[in-house]
Amino acid sequence: MLAKAFPVALRTDLRHCQVLGLAGTAVLALGGETAGALPARDLLAPTSAHAVLGLVGVYFGLVLLTAAWVLLGRLVRGGDPPTPRALTLVLAVWAAPLLLAPPLFSRDVYSYLAQGAMVDAHIDVYAHGPSRLGGPLADEVAPLWQHTGAPYGPVFLAVAAALSGLTRGELPAGLAGMRAVAVVGVALMAAALPRLARHCGADPAAALWLGALNPLVLLHLVAGAHNDALMLGLLGVGLVAALGGRPALGAALITLAALVKAPAALGLAAVLVLQARAGRPWLPAVLGTATVCAATTVTATAVAGTGYGWTGALDTPVSEQNWALTSLLGRATGAALAALGSDLAPLAVPAWHLLGLAVTAVLLAAIWWRLRPRPVYALGLSLAAVAAFGPAVRPWYALWGLFLIAAAAPSASVRHRTAAVAGVLALAVLPDGDPADTGRLLLAVSGGALAVVVLGQTRLAARTPAVPPARPA
Repeated sequence: MLAKAFPVALRTDLRHCQVLGLAGTAVLALGGETAGALPARDLLAPTSAHAVLGLVGVYFGLVLLTAAWVLLGRLVRGGDPPTPRALTLVLAVWAAPLLLAPPLFSRDVYSYLAQGAMVDAHIDVYAHGPSRLGGPLADEVAPLWQHTGAPYGPVFLAVAAALSGLTRGELPAGLAGMRAVAVVGVALMAAALPRLARHCGADPAAALWLGALNPLVLLHLVAGAHNDALMLGLLGVGLVAALGGRPALGAALITLAALVKAPAALGLAAVLVLQARAGRPWLPAVLGTATVCAATTVTATAVAGTGYGWTGALDTPVSEQNWALTSLLGRATGAALAALGSDLAPLAVPAWHLLGLAVTAVLLAAIWWRLRPRPVYALGLSLAAVAAFGPAVRPWYALWGLFLIAAAAPSASVRHRTAAVAGVLALAVLPDGDPADTGRLLLAVSGGALAVVVLGQTRLAARTPAVPPARPA
């Protein structure tokens, strides 16, 4: 639909796609100045004129960005696709305005800063929430997470602590530093994707388009500064190393990724499969990989000084109102049981969470059994299953699987379905990260609709032939 709303001439012009996407992220960033996840002292009332205009602007820009991405996808699938280097330049251009924007679509970056300050102050970040730290940084953390431990591994917390020491708790510098860390992660993703695609027999340009240029990456990894960027970047370069015949280096890098966020540990299965495919016996492969993993974990934990408490805090992202499938089913079941007067109602959500974990385990076994010859694709599907059936879901969790599916998808139809999911999820969260209400939802829809109208008018103007000036009599 968006592609049809834009001039045919632009469908074959990389420069115009670049300009359209830049306009989208620029308007998005400008709108975020009043409607984003701002520091507490700068927050505006949602009904204020500036906040309303900002929310409309964010969704206006988001639709422009999505249109540019769709049109760029057509170029990638065309007869003369842009090179990976050209696409990387497009990514840099589109991301540039977001580097200057406030945090968007989530307040998690404030939690990162508070947790880094806690580590720097020698507070057990796994046993205590940011409320134990107190002060301006802790005040920025959402109430839901004030009293919960960090679910992140020592590698990320060491980075956050180092950043806290460098910035001395100054909020603007800390936000800029966290965004720089996320940009490094995105850069690693963009560097790894073409190499992964070549190893998997896929198109490097198509992999970059779907895996690095999609709106979810720009909105949540760049604008939102989520640590998933660093996890995916390390995972990607680790897989590149393993595919290149360096399994020990690959296992070390993937372990570092898992010590940012735990789901990356599934990448070690791909390292084992690649070694077995290369003719190495399973037992030496398992022992060697386990040794590298253990040594990396012990070293990273000793350097970070955080201990191993993160293994017991992995359920931190699970909130009562989480919209994961199992949480939704659990709440519905609990409500039904409560209406019947059953004492089992409080057990409904935990029971569904356990069932989701069991389904995930079965799916992982089936995926790896069927797709052993394609370990990168198997890993992508596995991470997608973990995100879909786990007890917590956020829009950016979809990037765990999408990143690798982009590099190893066996057909264009798989990429198209994955791209559709990314496009829908890009619209799922308001720019301040808070739940949507009817009024703000209507404003967001209005902003997107206005962008569609502008694109349609541009198409109409492009199709209307110019009237030649009248000749003098």
